[in-house]
Amino acid sequence: MADTHKDFPTLNLPPVTLKLQTGADGVERVWDPLRKKYVALTPEEWVRQHFVNWLMTDRKFPASLLGNEVGIHLNGMSRRCDTIAFGRDTKPLVIVEYKAPDVKITQDVFDQIVRYNMVLHAQYLVVSNGLNHYCCRIDYAGNTYHFIPRIPQYAEIALPFSEQ
Repeated sequence: MADTHKDFPTLNLPPVTLKLQTGADGVERVWDPLRKKYVALTPEEWVRQHFVNWLMTDRKFPASLLGNEVGIHLNGMSRRCDTIAFGRDTKPLVIVEYKAPDVKITQDVFDQIVRYNMVLHAQYLVVSNGLNHYCCRIDYAGNTYHFIPRIPQYAEIALPFSEQ
């Protein structure tokens, strides 16, 4: 399928050809190469598939070190992180939170990803609605964070903190 869809806007991400199918139940699904299965094509999933493709092709994130809908436990409750990029040591490096294109990126969205990071301790947090993308680097030593102008290449973030 081309990069356009009657139900979803063009995103601020490079075009990607998605594998779509409509089930007997009438639900349209998209192939998720990370989960290796078809999942319901929602506005958020439209963003996720484009963003993950961009991470792999442009930012050179290895598919083998990316996970979609990764389960975590937070305050005794099960939660799912939209996407996590892991280091070669299997520690989380980047957490990505997606919203549908019509959802504004607000402080509540950042609060959500920060709560996930209380468990994961990643170096970078990314939030995207497919139109706007925000990335911040966590400064654990200074107990703060800094927004950065671009999402780094995998090779840049995979360096140990001492080399960054």
